[in-house]
Amino acid sequence: MKNWKKITAMALAAVMSLSLLTACGGGTTPTSAPTEEGNKDYSEMTIEELKPLVKTVTDGKLTVATSPDFAPYEFYAIDESGEPHIAGFDPAFAGYIADYLGLELEIVPIDFDGVLMELQNKSADLGMAGLSPDPDREGIMDFSDIYYLGGQSFCCVQSNKDLFPDLASTNKPEYEIGAQTGSIQVGLMEENSPDATKIQLAKVTDIIAELLAGKLDGAYIETAVAESYAKNYPELYIALDVPYDVAGSAVGVQKDNPALLAAVNLAVKAALEDGSMDKFVAEANELASGETASLVDGEIVKDEK
Repeated sequence: MKNWKKITAMALAAVMSLSLLTACGGGTTPTSAPTEEGNKDYSEMTIEELKPLVKTVTDGKLTVATSPDFAPYEFYAIDESGEPHIAGFDPAFAGYIADYLGLELEIVPIDFDGVLMELQNKSADLGMAGLSPDPDREGIMDFSDIYYLGGQSFCCVQSNKDLFPDLASTNKPEYEIGAQTGSIQVGLMEENSPDATKIQLAKVTDIIAELLAGKLDGAYIETAVAESYAKNYPELYIALDVPYDVAGSAVGVQKDNPALLAAVNLAVKAALEDGSMDKFVAEANELASGETASLVDGEIVKDEK
């Protein structure tokens, strides 16, 4: 990658807040929101009943934390004028949810582990970063119903594909294996490659770069993300399917906010039924195959392909 253009994360977040205002509008997690004082079942309410009950970090706004290094979920795309903007089906769906709730969208781009921290600190209303509803995260967030089904993969470069015929072959002390910090892929790495040298990196783009440079022998990456990067980097090889009990992605919702959780679940249902989610996924995959950029030390850097 080469140094390209400096844009602060918060300035870009402001641009996204404006641009996504024009967006339109079975999982493993519970579909019923918690009750309050024993007399409110939010999951039985309509969206019009929920709207006045929804509490957000900032009145009138829906603050969504995301990690824009996870194409096609969220990433920086380059538009026709050569300017970078946050794209992907998570930001598009975030715009849909905001519109569905009658709120203004504010996107907060941050590293993946920062997304988890924003929710834990209740500094964001939602976290949308290809989150799997991992039970280990239930202490810091609630999860919506599943809105996208995905899988997990072990990746390497084409020249090393014969080294990894099965998951057992990844478990060797001489191998350096990577995963994104704070992600469920770290757990998969620890489970399947415990004897390898395990490397955690903040961004998926860092993992891809280390793989292509030969600094990592392999890495655990979400399947849709790996497929997206493989289109742009043919040397990247998806070697193995990795079993994982929790399949799919859910919206992380600020803890103890039952009205918001119920409203997001209604938005999930609506987007799946009206075809919006399929549209968001198709558009994200198309954009991800074009010019993209990455956030590196606070700077937007155009990806070299």
